[in-house]
Amino acid sequence: MRKRSATVRVARWSALHPGRAIIGWLVFVVLCLGGGIAAGMNSASSEDYRVGEAGRAEALATEGGVQLRPTEQVLVRAGKGALDKAAADAAVEDITARMKSLPQVASVAAPVKSADGRVLRIQVELDGPDQDGKKNVVPLRAETEKAAKAHPDLVIEETGAASVSQGVNEQRGKDLAFSEAITLPVTLITLALVFGSVVMVGVPLLLAVTSIMATMGLAMLASHLLPDTGVGMNMILLIGMAVGVDYTLFYLKREREERARAGGRLTSAALVEAAAATAGRAIVVSGLAVIVSTAALYLAGDVIFDSLATGTILVVAVAVVSSVTVLPALLVKLGERAERRAAKRLTLGKPVKTYEEKKPGRAWNALLTPARKRPALTLCLSVLVMLGLALPALDMNLKDPARDSFSRDIPAMQGYDRLLDAFPEQRVRHLVVVRAEASQAAEVRQALRDLDRRAAADPLFSHPSGAPLLRSSKDRRTTTLELNAPHATYSDKAVASLDHLRHDHLPATVGKLPGVETAVTGEVPRGTDYVAHQNQKLPLVLGFLLLMTFAMTVFAFRSIVLGLLGIVLNLLSAASALGLLVLVFQGKWAEELLSFVSLGGISSRVPLFLFVILFGLSMDYQVFVVSRIREAALNGVPTRQAVIQGISSSAKVVTSAAIVMVTVFASFVMLHILEMKQMGFVLAAAVLLDAFVIRVMILPAALLLLGRATWWPSRAIRRAEERAAERYGAHGAHGAHGERQTPGTPQAADRRPLSGDPAQPPAARRG
Repeated sequence: MRKRSATVRVARWSALHPGRAIIGWLVFVVLCLGGGIAAGMNSASSEDYRVGEAGRAEALATEGGVQLRPTEQVLVRAGKGALDKAAADAAVEDITARMKSLPQVASVAAPVKSADGRVLRIQVELDGPDQDGKKNVVPLRAETEKAAKAHPDLVIEETGAASVSQGVNEQRGKDLAFSEAITLPVTLITLALVFGSVVMVGVPLLLAVTSIMATMGLAMLASHLLPDTGVGMNMILLIGMAVGVDYTLFYLKREREERARAGGRLTSAALVEAAAATAGRAIVVSGLAVIVSTAALYLAGDVIFDSLATGTILVVAVAVVSSVTVLPALLVKLGERAERRAAKRLTLGKPVKTYEEKKPGRAWNALLTPARKRPALTLCLSVLVMLGLALPALDMNLKDPARDSFSRDIPAMQGYDRLLDAFPEQRVRHLVVVRAEASQAAEVRQALRDLDRRAAADPLFSHPSGAPLLRSSKDRRTTTLELNAPHATYSDKAVASLDHLRHDHLPATVGKLPGVETAVTGEVPRGTDYVAHQNQKLPLVLGFLLLMTFAMTVFAFRSIVLGLLGIVLNLLSAASALGLLVLVFQGKWAEELLSFVSLGGISSRVPLFLFVILFGLSMDYQVFVVSRIREAALNGVPTRQAVIQGISSSAKVVTSAAIVMVTVFASFVMLHILEMKQMGFVLAAAVLLDAFVIRVMILPAALLLLGRATWWPSRAIRRAEERAAERYGAHGAHGAHGERQTPGTPQAADRRPLSGDPAQPPAARRG
């Protein structure tokens, strides 16, 4: 007799000591959350975001003290009619004095009048790096509001990158609250339909919420090793609710199946132990697969992906721990409560209704019929449909969304639009950074003036009057030139202006000087270099992801065939989801339907994020469904019958899990931030396709066609079938009542160990 697995041993202890397990879990949650709050969140600095040439330019400029600092623009205009000069001058004087009195302000520029003379712009430069702008801008906005009240005849408003960032953060918080308000009721309804019990509905939600709370604390602690970018908490909420409910759902479903098969012959502790041998192991393997897959994001070499990976890994790990530790204790408590109520009803002479596992309904039988009756045709047609959905992905255009993609519900974005209407040259800023010897300072400044003249003659750039915007460091070794372009940050023209600057104008001027180091930064250069960086890292991340997915599948099922099949199916679902994403978001036809403004492309982070998260999450279904098939096959059921039996028995729980996940992800489509919309949409589409096409049509059809070859090179299934043939052959292939039996029939199944794991001994029977 082989030793029980660690999962079963932990579940057994939890089942035998439910009070200690529950208290221990609550203490763990409190310690994690308390420790995180005490340590605080360590946010990423400007240096953490530097990538490519733009990052190198920022490092050079910062070293010389001439970097681009966050700037705010205070606009002064008339409410109606022309701008009164006296009133405007008084407002400008007041605003300038207010801003100069603030310690967060580095400088205040002289007012600039728009071309039509209707708007005045006062540029305020903040002290400190960009990442501190959201914090430092708060007192500036307060002073702007006071100035607006002091001059009621004028419209005074403030906008800028820091104001927009603050507005985005506030909007993100409201959006997440809205998402939770949608997700929780749908999750409750789904779970109620699955279990038909209010008490059982509360268990998955309780574990999901406490897991998220514990993870938030752990994420704060982890941020002191890997700085947080603000997106980690989003992932904890997004993934935590999805996998937390899913894992609990899988475990609950199996415990109820064991209860139905036991018919009252086993204690609640024995039932939980039996469920741990199958569902518990599947949860651990699935969680490990998600963690290993998500770890691929660290290879991207990007602080944002580091933050996404850390949040996802932590919340999945905590959800797995909760499922195999405190969940068995809760189930035992609920089971004992049900047993006491049943005993009380019996003493009163009232009937006791026993739990019976319902078989899949007509709808599921109809969905499974094509794969069962015509597997080859079903496989071919389903794959063709998925490939058809994937075709638009071939035209995918990756872009960095930048500021212009943010929602216009943010007041600072409304001011930003008015700023650009009056001063279109303020839309894009390119900063040319030159590092040379101090003795070359005069030559560098002359070359930069030549560069400014070339840019002024280029239709892709703005043509401002006045002297070039040159700045030099105190040691005269670093010099910068600021150039502007009147295009949206994500537009092709903005990228073209950068291309002209880097490859034409710069080499023809400053680039001719000997021993000079040059680089260009700004919002557009950062975005362009970021996309190039992601494209460069994508093959490495995807290769690691495919290798780990293959290794985890082979480890879980001892089958190379299943490992290769898993990779193909995951690529198919990811490609189809990307195709739908491009179809919906790269064009303009769905803008009003989903409330967004198309960039003419897809956010550069979305595809890589999709591949990593989807490969991990799809292992939930892969492990759970194939585990049921393998379990039946190890009990001697022929592979074809095991496939049908495994798919049918897992149909309801897979559907329920998919509905929960799709609801969580789809709620993000209603958020204002375009990148979150795209992530929510593509994940919802991928899970939907994975659950209802891959796992219902393609997977069973492929397994039916493969037959016993599914398990190659493992011989465990063949030996199980041979043992079953010998066992039933010893009885003349007939049952006790003279009925012919085959492995997998109800009569044969009733005689198998309840745990379904041949390595596990039968659970202790009552009494």
